[in-house]
Amino acid sequence: MLLVSDSGSTKADWKFGSREADVCTTKGFNPFFHDASFVLEELASSPLARLADQITELRFFGAGCSSLDRNEQIAQPLRIFFPNAHVVVDHDILGAAIATNFDDRGITCIIGTGSNSCYYDGTRWSQVVPALGYLLGDEASGSWLGRRLLADYLYHLLPECLEQELKMKGLTKEGIFHSAYHEPHVNVYFASMARVLSTHSTEPYVRQLVRSGFEEFLRIHILRYDQVHELPLHFVGSIAFYFREILEEVLLGHRLICGKILRKPIHELYRYYQEKGL
Repeated sequence: MLLVSDSGSTKADWKFGSREADVCTTKGFNPFFHDASFVLEELASSPLARLADQITELRFFGAGCSSLDRNEQIAQPLRIFFPNAHVVVDHDILGAAIATNFDDRGITCIIGTGSNSCYYDGTRWSQVVPALGYLLGDEASGSWLGRRLLADYLYHLLPECLEQELKMKGLTKEGIFHSAYHEPHVNVYFASMARVLSTHSTEPYVRQLVRSGFEEFLRIHILRYDQVHELPLHFVGSIAFYFREILEEVLLGHRLICGKILRKPIHELYRYYQEKGL
């Protein structure tokens, strides 16, 4: 039985059948933040527990799974939990590339909690510049937008509607500082703030902030790929999906070819491996 997973730092989607309903969600597994006991405890309390012995092939694509050592940190508990499965762990950017390109060439981007991009030749992926994470990079991502939103809130630079909404959430400088400097998974905290933007998507401040993020992402990452004006540019992730109108405008302004924009890659990823007969 085939099981495919796409995991971010916040949550992971798992698909085990061809029906739309054959999907469940758990917390995400990132080797930078989570150890084997965390993975095993989360899986044990999930609907996947009843399927554990039936899985024979598991393809896991995760944020932070960018080296053999990090991949093994996630693969080891997965092999314990799914004892009959052949387990393959790889980077979430490869999963996104497969889901959007299948066996064709293209440039695939993730813009969700974090951001990343790669060129995919139909088999392998490569990058011109690396992803630097939420402290140094993650341009246009939820964490990038949320961090700027909170800074503008504390600087009293927000339009009235946004400032009042954040005040209603009880946000204070002391509380924001505590979450930003003392709590774990601050990237997820910042990204959670970005949800406010989607409810005010027509507000000029929001449109300008999101547009500036997409422009920065293109400048640093995408415009440096060879053949960038000849290949389709695909996107995966909630920020790209919910702000697709602004994204499409930015791409058009740079004469780039807009390909697929998926909120989640899991369904196409499963379909790919199912068609391969795994």
